[in-house]
Amino acid sequence: MSEATYDVIVLGAGTAGCLLANRLSADPDCRVLLIEAGGHDDYLWIHIPVGYLYCIGNPRTDWLYQTDADPGLNGRQLRYPRGKVLGGCSSINGMIYMRGQARDYDGWAELTGDPAWRWDECLPHFLRHEDHWRGEVPGLHAAPGFDPRGQRSGGEWRVEKQRLSWEILDAFAKAAEEAGIPATTDFNRGDNEGVGYFEVNQRSGIRWNAAKAFLRPVVGRPNLQVWTGATVQRLLFTHDADGALRASGVEILPVNGGAPVQAHCRGEVVLACGAVGSPAVLQRSGLGPADLLQRLGIEVRQPLAGVGANLQDHLQIRAVFGVNGVRTLNTMASSHWGKARIGLEYLLRRSGPMSMAPSQLGAFTRSDPGQRWANLEYHVQPLSLDAFGEPLHRHNAFTASVCNLNPASRGRVQITSRDPAAAPSILANYLSAEEDRRVAADSLRVTRRIVQMPALARYQPKELKPGLQFQTDDELARLAGDIGTTIFHPVGTCQMGRADDSAAVLDSRLRVRGVRGLRVADASVMPRITSGNTNSPTLMIAERAAAWIIAERQAAQREGAPVAHASVV
Repeated sequence: MSEATYDVIVLGAGTAGCLLANRLSADPDCRVLLIEAGGHDDYLWIHIPVGYLYCIGNPRTDWLYQTDADPGLNGRQLRYPRGKVLGGCSSINGMIYMRGQARDYDGWAELTGDPAWRWDECLPHFLRHEDHWRGEVPGLHAAPGFDPRGQRSGGEWRVEKQRLSWEILDAFAKAAEEAGIPATTDFNRGDNEGVGYFEVNQRSGIRWNAAKAFLRPVVGRPNLQVWTGATVQRLLFTHDADGALRASGVEILPVNGGAPVQAHCRGEVVLACGAVGSPAVLQRSGLGPADLLQRLGIEVRQPLAGVGANLQDHLQIRAVFGVNGVRTLNTMASSHWGKARIGLEYLLRRSGPMSMAPSQLGAFTRSDPGQRWANLEYHVQPLSLDAFGEPLHRHNAFTASVCNLNPASRGRVQITSRDPAAAPSILANYLSAEEDRRVAADSLRVTRRIVQMPALARYQPKELKPGLQFQTDDELARLAGDIGTTIFHPVGTCQMGRADDSAAVLDSRLRVRGVRGLRVADASVMPRITSGNTNSPTLMIAERAAAWIIAERQAAQREGAPVAHASVV
C-alpha cells in the first residue's frame, strides 16, 4: 500500500465491492482502488460448499461479531457472522440464489419516490450478471414487458441446481403440497409462493463467490489496485469552493501495523462494507447520530440520525423432528466409514452431502389466510444440530427452519470506540413488535400442520424441538425468543429514502446526504428487507450504483467539469 490518488475508491471487497471494482475498472481511464480489511479467499473450506461449517465462527473468515443481549430473545446473545475475506459474505453464506419478490422493489420505489427501484426496472440489473443453468430465455430482453420468470446465461454469477436429493426432503415437499402450498421449480419469478429445491451459486459443486465471479477475471487490469489486510480508520474530507463537505479519500491502518496510509480520490468514495461495516465507517468519520459521536469524542462532520438505525434481519425458528425408516445426514456422517464415502463421492463427482448448501429445500407460504402474500420462508435440512458449528445429533432427524420475511422490529448498529478494531454494538431488537411475536407463534403452527400431513406419516415424525407442550400464543412467542437465531440477513442501516425522510441516510441514487463524493452500495441501503435471501439483491444494488457512477462520470467528462456529484441535503 502506498499513498496515491484514484478516481474511485471502493471500501469493502465483499459481494457488492467485487462487482463494483469489476464494472468501474472496465473504463481504462478510471483508476480504481478496492480496499478489503480481510484476507484472500484461499482457505479450502470456503470453496467446498459444506465448508460453511468451518468458516462461520472461524477468525480467518468471520469477523466474529455478537449481538447485544436482546430482550426479544429473552436476554440471549447471538453469533452474527460477517465475511472477513475477498468475496465477503458470499464466501461463507448459504449460496442460495434469490432475487426477492416484486412487491419488495415496488415498495422501495414508493418509499424513495424513485420508479428506478420498481421490480421491472431492477430485474435487468439482476440479469446483467446472471449465468443460469437453464440458459437464455428467448425474448427476455425485449422491453417493455419481458418475461419476469426468465433467466440469462453468459453473466458472471453462476446459478445451478443442487447436485443431490433426499427422500426426507421430497416427503416434506409433498406434505407441504398436501397442506396447500403449491409446488414450484423457480423462486425467482417475482412471486415466491411455493415449495421446491433452492437454486444455488455454485459451479459444478463448488462455491461460486463474488471474488471468483467479478474480481479474479479483472485483477490484472492496470487501472485496478486491490489492497487486502487494510482496515478503514476514517474517511477524509475537504470543502468545495461553495463550502460543501466533500469526501476526498480514506485513511487506512495496515493489518501488519505501521503508520496509517492515506488514499485520495478525485471522483468519489463508495462504501460497500455491509450492514454492519458501512455505518461503522460513517460513524467513525463523523457522519451519524450527533449524540453518539460526541459521546465518543468524534467531530460531527454531518449529523445523520439514520446511520446505524433501521437494522432489519430474518429471525429463523428452528423446529427439529426425529424420524424413523429414512436416513438423514445425522447417521450418514456418524461413522468414519460414512464420512469417507461422503468425501469420496465429492472427490469423484462433486456431489453428495459435501456439495450441500446449508439449506436445500425451500417453501414460501402465509402464516395465516389473512396475509396478502407469502410472508414466511422455510429452509428445510436433512439434519439436526444444536447450532451451526456444533456436532450433528446421533439420531435421524430433519430441521424445518421458518422465518418471518417482513419483520416489523427494528434494531441498530453503533460503534463503541473510535478504534476500528473494537467490535460494534449490534442490537437487532428481534420480536420487539407485537406483530412479529404473533407471526412467530403462527409460523410454528404452520410447521406442525405440514408435518402432520400423510406424506410424512410413514416416517413417524416426532417434534423434538421445541416440543408439543408449547401450544398457546404466549408460550410459542416466548419459545421463539428462546430458540430463534439469525439467518444472517442484516440490512437497512444506511437506508435510502425521500428528501423529506429524516431517517434516510441516502438519496434514491445511494448518495450520502450532505456530503459530496460519497455513496453507499450494499445491503445497508435497503429501506425494507427483501422477502428472501439477501445476497443476490446486494449484487443488483451494486450493479445500479456502478451504472449511476459511470453515467455521472461520463456526463462530467462531456461537460469538461470535474468528476463529482451533488448530494441532496
